[in-house]
Amino acid sequence: MQKKVGKYIESKQLLMPGDTVIVGISGGADSVALLHILKALGYKCIAAHCNFHLRGRESDRDETFVRQLTTELEIPGHYINFDTKKYAANNKLSIEMAARDLRYEWFEQLLVEHNAQAIAVAHHRDDSVETMLMNLVRGTGLKGLTGIPYRNEHVVRPLLCVSREEIMAYLMQYDLSCVEDSTNASTEFTRNKFRHEVLPLLETINPSVRETLYQNIERFEQLEGFYMYNINQLKEKITTQENNVFKINKKELLEQPYFQTFLFEMLYPYGFNASMVSNITDSLEKNPGLIFKSNDYQLLSDRDYLIITPINAAEDAVYEITEGLTAITEPLNIKISVFPVSSSFIVSKEKFRVHLDASKLKFPLTLRHWRQGDSFIPFGMQNKKKLSDFFIDEKISRFNKDECWLLLSGNEIVWVIGYRTDNRYRVSRETTKIVEFELKKHI
Repeated sequence: MQKKVGKYIESKQLLMPGDTVIVGISGGADSVALLHILKALGYKCIAAHCNFHLRGRESDRDETFVRQLTTELEIPGHYINFDTKKYAANNKLSIEMAARDLRYEWFEQLLVEHNAQAIAVAHHRDDSVETMLMNLVRGTGLKGLTGIPYRNEHVVRPLLCVSREEIMAYLMQYDLSCVEDSTNASTEFTRNKFRHEVLPLLETINPSVRETLYQNIERFEQLEGFYMYNINQLKEKITTQENNVFKINKKELLEQPYFQTFLFEMLYPYGFNASMVSNITDSLEKNPGLIFKSNDYQLLSDRDYLIITPINAAEDAVYEITEGLTAITEPLNIKISVFPVSSSFIVSKEKFRVHLDASKLKFPLTLRHWRQGDSFIPFGMQNKKKLSDFFIDEKISRFNKDECWLLLSGNEIVWVIGYRTDNRYRVSRETTKIVEFELKKHI
């Protein structure tokens, strides 16, 4: 088995001989086998164990076991304790996701500290088969059928070429002990349902189903490479990306055969699932202006484009501008100048550089996004206008409207940034001092 794993590492170019490897070890059978094999193959290993304190004494038992094992194998070990439940609550994550984030963030720190080449984790062939089935049931593109990747940036998985059965046989061959996580037997977790119920049921139909599915994964990997090459060729043709804004040309999209498949592949990385993509597809030839949201992104079905942008987590945030500042960089890059009126002064007519009467401004000023019910007196007018009506009159898209920032003095809008100032704050004959605001990075 050492030769098999060594050949796999070489064929996938996962590790280079002589360089340090951070090895994640829980104390379970898979990670014990991984650590032992990598040491036997001559790699310089550093063991890394996380105590998530989720299983009481059992978690402490695992740490004690790993400490003894690394001592016996003469491998340096690093250990860390996490308050996983607190982290999950503070960051609104599931326990599983919280533990994953904590684990890999620490692994990355160790990688840098020890100038290591990679982080090796112990996922094996059966894990990959389970992942493929889970993705298939949830709904996935072709990528989801390729199971667990053998490399993900710094993380490598040298055991994907071997099964759980082979791992257990290896432990017996070398008389290696391990610890068992009691939660592995619980079918409350989705993966365990597939491991203990779905796959055994499939084995009654095909006793070699695990091997068959893994062979399919290998075929899907090759097919996915060819498939994504063609997807990327089409992506370059009909999409554009500038900063955090990704656009898909609707007309050119609809001209493509199987455009629904292409659209799914474009949107899936942004968190849009198959059902959501189906709804977006149905909206393509309907009235523009519909917005769809995943957890982290929003998609606007505009007249000519599908526009994907990150959801602004700080959209309700309010920023202060205190008197005397000459510039701000958050949330916008604005230069601020104060100067007296001179005979040569000309009021700016630019949308991104405005002049206001300093005597009418009450500091601190504030910056925030627009809200329903906001109103102001547009420059050149005498009566208040709802900001929502102003956006309609100016033909401002729903996307640009949602991204719009306001500069306020007290509760009054001074400047709809990038569009119009408020008439009450204009420079007049009575003005003696001027404040200039210049948006350096246009919205």
